[in-house]
Amino acid sequence: MTGPGLRIGQAFDVHRFSADPTRPLILGGVTVAPTGGLDGHSDADAVAHALADALLGAAGLGDLGGRFPATDPAWAGADSIGLLAAVATLVADAGWVTVNADCTVICEQPALSGHTDAMAARLGATVDAPVSVRAKRAEGLGAVGRGEGVACLAAALLAVR
Repeated sequence: MTGPGLRIGQAFDVHRFSADPTRPLILGGVTVAPTGGLDGHSDADAVAHALADALLGAAGLGDLGGRFPATDPAWAGADSIGLLAAVATLVADAGWVTVNADCTVICEQPALSGHTDAMAARLGATVDAPVSVRAKRAEGLGAVGRGEGVACLAAALLAVR
């Protein structure tokens, strides 16, 4: 390896709300609401997906869709925290340690401020590093601002083990 032994990854994920009224809303590994969940092949946890993609990007290991394709029935309904844990193992096996990560989840509703500490704790325990989570609104702009879904931005810092 050449260079300073640090790598940064950044990622974005977005999911529209599901038409299934019984689907739970899971963000950052936390059930935020028992109904009103997101549409996706897995549990559609946009926060866990963005963080996993940021880790994969920093390690140069591709992306989440390449590792766990939505076309593969094996991943139908998958727990995204389990996928994130698998990604953390891939990153460690490639010789990297996660230094920290930062996530910004964007949605109009529900209000997430009461859930961000639990999300940070769950994500941090999964990747064995400090993770911060902030909730923001799109202020009525675009599809997320109209309340059509949830988006997340994530960044991760890795260091050579």
